[in-house]
Amino acid sequence: MQNRQTQTSQTQSRSREVVPETELDRFKAKVDSCEVDMRVGRPLIGLSVGSNETSSALKTTYINAILKAGGAPVLIPVTTDGAVLRDIVAGLDGLVMTGGEDVNPQWYGENPHQQLGAVDPVRDEYDLKLVKFAADRNVPILGICRGEQLINVAFGGTLYQDIPSQRDGRTLIKHVQKMPGEYASHKASVVDRSQLAAIIGAGEHGVNTFHHQAVKDVAPGFRPVAFSPDSVVEAIEAWPEYPILAVQWHPEAMVAGGDTTMLKLFRFLTDKANTFRHAKAIHGRILSVDTHTDTPFWFGRPGYSFADRERNRVNLPKMEEGKLDGVFLAAYIGQGERDDASLQKAVARVTEIIENIYREVETHGDLCAVARTADDFARIKKEGKKTVFIGIENGYGIGKDITNLAKYRAMGVLYMTLCHSYDNDICDTSTRTLKEWNGLSPFGEEVVREMNRLGMMVDLSHAGESTFWDVLKLTTVPVICSHSSARALCDHDRNLTDEQLRALAQNGGVAQVCLLDMYIHEARNKASIVHAVEHIDHMVKVAGIDHVGIGSDFDGGGGILGCQADNDLIQITVKLLEKGYSEEDLARIWGGNFLRVMTAVQAAGE
Repeated sequence: MQNRQTQTSQTQSRSREVVPETELDRFKAKVDSCEVDMRVGRPLIGLSVGSNETSSALKTTYINAILKAGGAPVLIPVTTDGAVLRDIVAGLDGLVMTGGEDVNPQWYGENPHQQLGAVDPVRDEYDLKLVKFAADRNVPILGICRGEQLINVAFGGTLYQDIPSQRDGRTLIKHVQKMPGEYASHKASVVDRSQLAAIIGAGEHGVNTFHHQAVKDVAPGFRPVAFSPDSVVEAIEAWPEYPILAVQWHPEAMVAGGDTTMLKLFRFLTDKANTFRHAKAIHGRILSVDTHTDTPFWFGRPGYSFADRERNRVNLPKMEEGKLDGVFLAAYIGQGERDDASLQKAVARVTEIIENIYREVETHGDLCAVARTADDFARIKKEGKKTVFIGIENGYGIGKDITNLAKYRAMGVLYMTLCHSYDNDICDTSTRTLKEWNGLSPFGEEVVREMNRLGMMVDLSHAGESTFWDVLKLTTVPVICSHSSARALCDHDRNLTDEQLRALAQNGGVAQVCLLDMYIHEARNKASIVHAVEHIDHMVKVAGIDHVGIGSDFDGGGGILGCQADNDLIQITVKLLEKGYSEEDLARIWGGNFLRVMTAVQAAGE
C-alpha cells in the first residue's frame, strides 16, 4: 500500500512540473495517433461474462485475444432485462459467448443427470437472450466452450450433460485437462470445406479441453465441423447462411500462450464484425427499399400489429434490425372469376386493403409514414421513421373499369403488377397461362397507356414473356419487375431471361431480385442467401449496376436460408461488400435504381 501511495504522490508532483517541449511533442503525437484510431475505429466485440452475488467477471485472456485481433472488447453485464440487453446488442459489431458453468438441461427438455455440474439459471437466461438478440440482428457470433453448448441449445439442439457417463464408455480421452489452458491435450479434426477449415485449416489441430458437457444433437441450421478422437463434437457452424461459429475448446487461452493459429479465430470474428459495422454505416447513409411484400394480407385482422416483431416476416422492429428504410406493401388480390359481380368484389377488396394500410400506418404514426415520392422517402428517413409505399399485385383488382387506375393512383398506389399466376383481362401470365391473348389484350394496351399517363409504374413480374415484349414496345417510360430473379441461374418461368434483362436495361427499367426459394434454386430446400447474391451478381453483370434491386416477396412466399425476414436483409449488404461491391453500388441496388425509375415515371405522368 505504501509503495502505491508513494508512486501516486510522485506522479502528482510530476504533473505540476513544466514538461519539456520535446516530451510534450511526443505526448501530442501519441494523442494524435489515438485520435486517428478513434476516427477509423475498431469493431465493438461484446463478451458475455460470468457472475456472482457481488460482481460480473471475465478472464483477461478473452479480452486480450480480442485486442490482439484488432477488436474493441466490451463486457456485457449479467442481467435478464431484455430491453437492456437488446439495446446493448444493437450497438455491437460482434459477440463472443464465453465459457463457464454447465447449461441447465431443462432448456432442451431433459431432466438433470446425476453428474450435472453447477448451473446458473440467471446466466442461462442472460446468455440465451444475448444469442437471440444478436442473431436477430445478424451480429457475427463466436461461441467458446459453454458458449458453443449454449448456442446449440438456443437454436434447438441438445447436449450430453456428462460425456463420461452418457456415451457408454466410448470416451477415449479425458475432456477436463489438468495442465494449463495454453497447452493442447488432444487433437481435433476439422472438416474440410467448412468455414472453420478456411480459417485455421482442415485436418488435425491440437486443442485444450475443459468440459464434461458437449453437443449431442446438432441444432437445425448448424453442422458439426470438428471432432475429437472419440467423436465428440468440437465445433459447429451456421456459415455461410448465418454468421455463427462455435468451438468446444478455449482458443483464447491458447492465444495467451502464443498460438497464432487460434488467434485466427478472433481475427476472423473481428474481420466479419468490421464488415458488419461497415454495412450498418452504409445503411445509415443510403435509402434502402424492399419493393414487394404481401404483408397487408394480415392488416385488419384481430390482434395484428405492424409493430409486433413476432408476427410476420415484415414488421417495423425487423425493419429496424435489418436496417431497411422502406417497404412496398402490395394490395394483393388473387385471380377469380371475370364476371361483373366478381370483378366488383375484387375492386372493393383492393380498395379495402389500401384503406387498411393507411389505418395501420396511422396507428403507428410515430414509427412510420406513407410516401408517394422519393422526396417523401428521404424526408421520412430524416424524421427517424420507416417508410411505407403502396403497390397493387394483379391488375384483376381494377376490374374492367380503367378509371379505377386514377382512383388508386390518387390513393397513393405507385405501381401495379399487370397479372398474377393466371391470365386475366389485361394480359397473359408466365405461370398458368392459356395464352389467351398471346401477350397484352386490347384492354391491356389501354391499361399500359393509362398507367404511363398517370405516372404509375408498370410491373411485369408474373407477366408472360409475350406480355413482357408487348409492354416494352408500347410503354413510353421505364418499367419494373418488382420481384423476379434470373432464369439463367434458376429455370423458372417467373424469372427473367438474360435477353429480357438486357431489354429492361435498354428501356431504363429495373429488375428486383426475388427471395422466394423456387425462384432462387431449383432444389427449393437448398435456396440460400448465397444463391440470392449470385442472382444479384449475375443480373448486374447482364443488365448493369443501374438496373437491379431487391424485392423480397416476404409474407407472400419469400424467405430463404439466411434471409428469412426483414431483419436478415443486412446480410445481403454484408455479402455484397465481401464480393467487392462499393457503397455507391449498394446505394443503387438498395433503392437508387428503383427510385430513379419511380421518379422518371411520375415526372412523365400528367
